[in-house]
Amino acid sequence: MLSKTIEEALNKQIRIEAESSQVYLAMAVWAEVKGLEGISNFMYDQSDEEREHMLKLVKFVNERGGHAQVSELNAPNVTFNSFQEMFEKLLEHEIFVSTSINELVHISLQEKDYATHNFLQWYVAEQIEEEATARTILDKINMIGDDKGGLYLFDRDIQQLTVNSAAQDLSGQA
Repeated sequence: MLSKTIEEALNKQIRIEAESSQVYLAMAVWAEVKGLEGISNFMYDQSDEEREHMLKLVKFVNERGGHAQVSELNAPNVTFNSFQEMFEKLLEHEIFVSTSINELVHISLQEKDYATHNFLQWYVAEQIEEEATARTILDKINMIGDDKGGLYLFDRDIQQLTVNSAAQDLSGQA
């Protein structure tokens, strides 16, 4: 059974995950209209993944006797000055999500809700991977600079991007 404190915190995270899906979706649309098909497809996939993260939370709340809430969402930014700025905003957003997940873990320990604490460990590992991916992408973008040929190759290759994070190494999965 979830305490009201945990239920409210998890519902806040449900909203954050839904907004994350929208952030990635807005980025996918922006990239698509700029002719960056690879980046766009990568972002569409990420948007779907964030929605799955939200649904996982919804199911957990409901299975533990709570009531998952579907709430209004803040509209994401839909324009960017460059694809580099877009990925910088993405990293900022992932750091925000990591902070929120860490706060949830803290609350679960304060509430002595070890089932929720255990459940959240998947999200902790996932955020390590999300941040590592965003940083790797930004490193590659910084190498490209203003080279249009580099952008072309990056756009083509981003869908094959794999990042092995420390969380994967420890758990064998993430």
